[in-house]
Amino acid sequence: MKLVDALLLALSLALMIVGIHQTVTQGVGASYAIFMFAVALLFWFQYRKMQKPEEPPMPNKKAKPRKKR
Repeated sequence: MKLVDALLLALSLALMIVGIHQTVTQGVGASYAIFMFAVALLFWFQYRKMQKPEEPPMPNKKAKPRKKR
């Protein structure tokens, strides 16, 4: 995970916590924009995750064939 991905995930989590606090203290109307921004960051994180090129699979080390006795 790159630094940008970690920051996006951490910021979206922090905004969710702030949104929950705002909902409890002031109501859903006051925290709606905060929740939408947190969800947008989560979508952006998922988009970046899906755009990463797939890593090539590790080559399997096959066991050497056993000699017949």
